[in-house]
Amino acid sequence: MDMISILEQKKRGLPLSREQISFFVKGAADGSIPPYQLSALLMAIRLNGMNDRETVDLTMEMAASGDMLSPEVDGVPVDKHSTGGVGDTTTLVLAPLVAACGGKVLKMSGRGLGHTGGTLDKMESIPGMRVELPEEEFVSIVRSIGCAVVGQSAKLAPADKALYALRDVTATVDSIPLIVSSILSKKFAAGTEAIVLDVKAGSGALMPTLEASIDLAKAMVKIGNQAGRRILAVVSGMEEPLGSHVGNALEVKEAIDILAGRAGGPLKRVSLFLGSQMLVASGVAKTEEEALSMLNHVLDSGAGLEKLKEMIRAQGGDARVCDDVSLLPKAPVLYAVKARQDGWLAHANGMALGLAAQRMGAGRMRKEDVIDPAVGFVMEKRIGDFVRAGETVCTLHAASMESALETEPRILDALTFTDVPAPKARLLYALVKPEGVTELNE
Repeated sequence: MDMISILEQKKRGLPLSREQISFFVKGAADGSIPPYQLSALLMAIRLNGMNDRETVDLTMEMAASGDMLSPEVDGVPVDKHSTGGVGDTTTLVLAPLVAACGGKVLKMSGRGLGHTGGTLDKMESIPGMRVELPEEEFVSIVRSIGCAVVGQSAKLAPADKALYALRDVTATVDSIPLIVSSILSKKFAAGTEAIVLDVKAGSGALMPTLEASIDLAKAMVKIGNQAGRRILAVVSGMEEPLGSHVGNALEVKEAIDILAGRAGGPLKRVSLFLGSQMLVASGVAKTEEEALSMLNHVLDSGAGLEKLKEMIRAQGGDARVCDDVSLLPKAPVLYAVKARQDGWLAHANGMALGLAAQRMGAGRMRKEDVIDPAVGFVMEKRIGDFVRAGETVCTLHAASMESALETEPRILDALTFTDVPAPKARLLYALVKPEGVTELNE
């Protein structure tokens, strides 16, 4: 068996056998297959797809390419995974809230991918924060305090780690088989039993249409449940940044502000909905209503913020940021982007906004790029708001005035104004379970 024949077969759109999939997965894990051949195969999969059987085989082979954990955490290991968005900081809000309610959150996150932000990059903006932990320490932290958010260890699904890095730089991010296998292989390898998937839909999402996002949600639920896990998916809106803050330290600040009761809005609403699904899926709560009541209680009492402090301390970070957000990295230049005209904000191109943050240094253009944790922007207006000409629509946090002036037209070009009132962006579209799809309208 060799990679040339595998490439030739997938290039022609023919299905690969389990043996062929096993061959290239092992080669990705041990480095015996060069990146240029893996990149070619990723593009062939992106263009020609995989059937359900191939996707299941790819998921299971990637999960088995390294260690398979069976964590003992005094509860049902639960995780939430987002397909990626802009200003999507739900993990840092809901992980401590769910843990404060008695859940056991084993959160394995990734770096920024394409125009979307990465939870690990956000967490590393906290001074001293460690996201690369030995598996034993990871499980021990979850057992003792209820949550930990870490990166993928070299021993856990190493094939996915190799392919994940290549997808970001080969324009193969938006492939359903590759997304499904990447997300679920890590969860299966980590021993997660209950998984809530947050599949984004809208201009800032990986998938181009709502229908494609629902198809992705259904594919992940189907394959996950075939593997014996409790999996459901929420299809949520990404027509504009979910939170108002975009950029690594800025998003950490917004998460802290929500947990401290100083902020709310769509990020808080979606975080609470996802958290309620996690509590029900893991058996901590019997109903969504009970789960929401529990989450609101630990939010209002401050227990959620205290849990975030515990997690930061356990992972070596400076928990003082929870009481003093000025300890987070700060950009040297603040620049107000002002509206060119009166009107209602009717559309905000989420992908264009995400790419603007990426070019500022909040994300990577190339695999080897170093992220600037301080840069990004704060959206001062949301879809549906009326704006006067000259009013600030966005505040840039830039590394230099040159960067700010380069970013300003990108922000303005991403925004569309109309002279008639525009509706607010939709937050929740659907809840996908093995038994079917329930429409949500929020």
